[in-house]
Amino acid sequence: MRSLETRGWSMTRSDVHAGSASVRRMLAANAMTPTNLARVLVVEDEADIAALLELHLRDLHASVTRCDDGLRGLEAALGQPWSLIVLDLSLPHLDGLEICARLRLSGNRTPVLILTARSSESDRVIGLNVGADDYLPKPFGVAEFIARVRALLRRLPTNEDNLQRWRIGDLVVDAMRRDVQRGHEHIALTSREFDLLCFLVRNSGKVFNRAQLLNEVWGFSNDSYEHTVSSHINRLRAKLESDPARPRYLLTVWGVGYRFAEH
Repeated sequence: MRSLETRGWSMTRSDVHAGSASVRRMLAANAMTPTNLARVLVVEDEADIAALLELHLRDLHASVTRCDDGLRGLEAALGQPWSLIVLDLSLPHLDGLEICARLRLSGNRTPVLILTARSSESDRVIGLNVGADDYLPKPFGVAEFIARVRALLRRLPTNEDNLQRWRIGDLVVDAMRRDVQRGHEHIALTSREFDLLCFLVRNSGKVFNRAQLLNEVWGFSNDSYEHTVSSHINRLRAKLESDPARPRYLLTVWGVGYRFAEH
């Protein structure tokens, strides 16, 4: 039976077939807030991979639209609101990094999950720096893909979020509008940066280690990705703190983790 590992999946077709009992059990065991209103755009030129992504996104009750071309993908991404964009980097006519950069320059803050065979740390850093929220190197398994998607879809507005607006010193964090201001200045955050900030503010005063933050905000735990948490904390400090070297809000508890100053 042909494996899809070389095309971005680390299992055989029978493993990821719609009738796969193991995948169904995993979905049931990890039930979360329904995502029936989630609208996902998949921009992937490999037809087999795109079909499998769509299959498992629909298992999460998401509505899925597919594009196999970079220019059409950008047009679709800018043309209507999405809950999530799953974006391959190597695309015809316009690559995924350029799509992501143009989205962010336009002010579009839709969460972006990048899929790519480029797995070096420098490639991941470039992807995150142009505004991607998560980065999944190929080959990957269904369970990890679903975990990443679930984590990104958790940011869909809830009734609780609609009531949450925090004023801390000169910072105002508005969960419903996904907006942060310092005084009269608007602070532009990526979707993942905002989720991390919101989680820490909501739990201000509590200390979380990197593994806990990775699980709560990214939706999975993996030691090899814990440096991602530190990178996001550093970027948040650079944007939020008057003096990042002497943070007022995002505090390090040495040997333990991070906390947001109590308010």
